[in-house]
Amino acid sequence: MFGGKKRVLEIGCADAFGTRLVMQEVGQVTATDFDPVFIQDAMARMQSDAWPCDCRVHNIMDGPLAENFDAAYSLDVFEHIQPAVEQRFVRNIAESVSKNGVVIIGSPSLQSQTYASKGSKEGHVNCKDGKELKRVMEQHFDNVFLFSMNDEVVHTGFHPMAHYLITLCAGRKY
Repeated sequence: MFGGKKRVLEIGCADAFGTRLVMQEVGQVTATDFDPVFIQDAMARMQSDAWPCDCRVHNIMDGPLAENFDAAYSLDVFEHIQPAVEQRFVRNIAESVSKNGVVIIGSPSLQSQTYASKGSKEGHVNCKDGKELKRVMEQHFDNVFLFSMNDEVVHTGFHPMAHYLITLCAGRKY
């Protein structure tokens, strides 16, 4: 989805395992996480010239990044953000991309939590159904497209049956 973008930001990269997939399609990725242990691990594994990646310790809750990116994504992070501060989370991501930048935010659905393990449920403090997640994003972006995912299939179908939700957002409002 970001193919051809020059500068892409990842929020909540953890060990940056999936970052290499995006790196194959874009010019440059800046992978961020609030945990320095994750960033140190990612940097150690990406030392080779084959995977040049800018890995940084940055807590998006503290503010947007200083520079603007063409696109940003955050997968499996939103559900860990307390509902009281979710607007700050999304706003800081939106302010990290250019005015016409594109943002993808993905999260397990509220409906999926029926089947989640006890440990998973403890960390998932902010799962939403599709309509709720889209409403949050619409406060920050002019265009929000909601996709659903079950197993490995991404679709635009009946999101209340989806285990994972993906929002594709464009045209930040500020």
